[in-house]
Amino acid sequence: MKTECTAGQLEFHGLGRRAVVGKFDGGKISSDSGGLLLREVEQRTHILKRLAGCFVDHRDPDQIEHTVESLIKQRVMGLALGYEDLNDHDALRHDPLLALLSDVADPTGQDRRRAQDKGCALAGKSTLNRLELTPLDADAASRYKKIVTCPAAMDELLVALFLEAYEAPPAEIILDADATDDPLHGHQEGRFFHGYYRRYCYLPLYIFCGEHLLCARLRKADQDGAAGTQEELERIIGRIRRTWPDVRIIVRGDSGFCRDDLMGWCEAHGVEYVVGLAKNSRLKAAIAEEMVEANVQYEATGQAARVFKDFRYRTRTSWSCERRVIGKAEYLAKGENPRFVVTSLPANALDARAVYEDLYCARGDMENRIKEQQLALFADRTSTHAMRSNQLRLYFSSFAYVLMQTLRRLGLHGTSMAKAQCDTIRLKLFKIGAHIRLSVRRVCIAFSESYPYTELFRHILRKLQQIPLRC
Repeated sequence: MKTECTAGQLEFHGLGRRAVVGKFDGGKISSDSGGLLLREVEQRTHILKRLAGCFVDHRDPDQIEHTVESLIKQRVMGLALGYEDLNDHDALRHDPLLALLSDVADPTGQDRRRAQDKGCALAGKSTLNRLELTPLDADAASRYKKIVTCPAAMDELLVALFLEAYEAPPAEIILDADATDDPLHGHQEGRFFHGYYRRYCYLPLYIFCGEHLLCARLRKADQDGAAGTQEELERIIGRIRRTWPDVRIIVRGDSGFCRDDLMGWCEAHGVEYVVGLAKNSRLKAAIAEEMVEANVQYEATGQAARVFKDFRYRTRTSWSCERRVIGKAEYLAKGENPRFVVTSLPANALDARAVYEDLYCARGDMENRIKEQQLALFADRTSTHAMRSNQLRLYFSSFAYVLMQTLRRLGLHGTSMAKAQCDTIRLKLFKIGAHIRLSVRRVCIAFSESYPYTELFRHILRKLQQIPLRC
């Protein structure tokens, strides 16, 4: 029997004697309706509203339809929801849910001035592209690109949001610094081949305190991994101490940050540090007896064995003074595995094992935070020509991370998703199918009855709504 076809109908493999057909005629349905949780966070923190305040808009107010605030919210919310490319926004500009997240007064787009824009509540890729590419010297006389970025204000905002996350000053904080590669596949400004990573890349610097992002600085790859770290720490620690004058600060990093000027600055400014120290023949000789002891323990038990040594050490030429070094003499099935760290912490405050295992090794969690931002929030989408605009993209990704981390801190604490990473949060909480109906007085969102985390979603929403709205 010949199949009866209907124009626009999709036909799938049947289920028994039943035909399986479909059409794109379900009305205004969004796959991202759980993003409303992010809007609740924004209404209580104004993270993106304050980010918009880091731009200077030279456009004629009578000639614009998209405010800077709506553009910023559209771009950052899009990243949080999983839309990494500007091209995505040519389709997303029709989405009333994203328009709602962007606080656009007319989420249907029916009040647009030009006929061809009717039904498009949000900006398209070209408008967002002009936002990213505006030069720093643009003004009202510029032809197209007139929204100027203030990077210093964004840096200040990241630290301010960190400080606001604490109800009372903590007794101690640990600042983790790390560099990573940002692969490049074009001929972007500042492109260099990095021998360690074996590819062309940027070398961004990140500074975190726990899950809080304090700095994301795009850098060329033709320099030391610690380049600029001292200047960033001066800025960040100076701002922190103006608010928390009595807080104890520890700086932590791998051996790429074991630089005499950085350690000397910490020592001169009352900042403690614990950083990795690259092994050499002198260091290995210093723990030779401990390595023999570890080998004996391994032979006796068949299990990995560690013995620590606490000693004073100074390089032949690069260090200005002698410092405390902790050596880990470890023996594994594959053989010796010596490791070293240098620290300003006194021995009577923390013994060798605690410095290495409890303090230094904990820095590995920062790498998970960097992976969250690069893999889940697209911090590596630095494909514009100029470093300035690529830095702006890194800022957008950074504030998408801050928004997600704030949701995790305020809404997910105490739930089964308290430690969930950004991509898991997106998959389980944001990707909810919903039918959207708009009237003069209401925006009605009918969520999918098949959503498997209904009670968790309700619980998170209740927790967020207990927090007062920000004026």
